[in-house]
Amino acid sequence: MTDELQPQPPEAGTIVVGGTGRVSVQPDLADLRLGVAVARPTVDAARAEAAATMEAILAAVAAAGVDRSDVRTALLSVQPRYEYRENQPPALTGYDLANVVEVTVRDLARLGDVVDGTLRAGATSLDQLSFRVADPEPPEREARLRAMAAARARAEVLAEAAGLAIVGVSDIVEGGGPPVPLPRMKAERMMLAADAATPVEAGSHEISVSVTVSYRAR
Repeated sequence: MTDELQPQPPEAGTIVVGGTGRVSVQPDLADLRLGVAVARPTVDAARAEAAATMEAILAAVAAAGVDRSDVRTALLSVQPRYEYRENQPPALTGYDLANVVEVTVRDLARLGDVVDGTLRAGATSLDQLSFRVADPEPPEREARLRAMAAARARAEVLAEAAGLAIVGVSDIVEGGGPPVPLPRMKAERMMLAADAATPVEAGSHEISVSVTVSYRAR
């Protein structure tokens, strides 16, 4: 007796869609750069003045509640300064010394104190202020879940329109990465009034994750 041929299930097709998940969070860390630049006739004079000013800056940072481990030297440089005159060799007129530190502020309520205190202490530069999240893993996980849900919803619509049903996932590719810290202000916008504290607003921070998913459908 010959076995009857069993009907074969139809071949699975592929539906490829993208999805993006976004989560808005409140930053809880701030990073900024503070520095002092001086120009003096000799290296010793420039070094002494810059060192004294930087000590005052660091004292102001500490007084605002920032731990010393959250302060890092980012730049320390000495450059000769020359005066150029026509038909004469360059004449050495002095030295420019710059000392810059990077500071992480973990209590954003004290960020204005850091800004005001360090500028009063003699800081001549304050820039690259940015905000970030100390632990981005929970919101990143939520963003991934939302991205996958968005991709599935798109795939379901396409499958229904084609008269198919989704039967599985064959491939997932995640695109994008952690958010870039967002700059909020520049030094040139930070003119201080003598009787007012500098307002600093962190705003919200968006974490975004994108995925491309390949679904099997019959």
